[in-house]
Amino acid sequence: MAEIWFYIFVGFAAQLVDGALGMAYGLIATSLLLGMGVTPATASATVHTSEVFTTGFSAFWHHYFGNIDKALFRRLLLPGMIGAGIGAYLLASISGDLLKPFIAVYLIVLGAVVVIKAFREFPPIAVTKHVAPLGFSGALVDAIGGGGWGPIVASTLLARGSHARLTVGTVNAVEFFVTLTASLVFIATLGMMQWKIILGLALGGMLAAPIGAYIVKKIPIRPLMFFVGFLIMGLSGLTLFKTIAPRL
Repeated sequence: MAEIWFYIFVGFAAQLVDGALGMAYGLIATSLLLGMGVTPATASATVHTSEVFTTGFSAFWHHYFGNIDKALFRRLLLPGMIGAGIGAYLLASISGDLLKPFIAVYLIVLGAVVVIKAFREFPPIAVTKHVAPLGFSGALVDAIGGGGWGPIVASTLLARGSHARLTVGTVNAVEFFVTLTASLVFIATLGMMQWKIILGLALGGMLAAPIGAYIVKKIPIRPLMFFVGFLIMGLSGLTLFKTIAPRL
């Protein structure tokens, strides 16, 4: 019984951060499972399956609080679903660990750009160019690595000047369809996963979803971007260190 409460706590904390900042649920939950000895494929499959429930609930609340840009949502949706399906299928034959150091460096740079923009006066813009490739690559990496949709997609859009609140809400909403696609492919290729972990993560995430959506509506743009930027750099720096440290 204590174990399920632990997973509920992890799901709550991960979704609270993800719902408010547009990222980190997959990174937090996947890191936990990998640390417990779960294989990368099983960890990614388990986290994505739990995210179907948490992201669906989060999408509802972001829509309720008016945090979704419908045009951006449409541009990200189909490419994200295609990328997630391909990434989930590829994970059965390649190691997601090979991509981690390159993705970590990319995200550290993007995090720094977001932090710099947080200290500057700039009008938010509607990002319309190169959105589809971004959605595809973000979902592909997310499915292969067990996390990365939010950090890659949300941080790139923020670095390009997209409105912080609408970016976080929209990326969270599209993530439901991304995780649903990846989960269906994982179930078809790997079979049923560890449902005790999925249940705990999902319950905790659904409890935190309305809180995260409310927070992103209330937090001013500058502090939000500041925290997002440092969160990206911190998590990516930790991932990079863990990846290269054993080789030193």
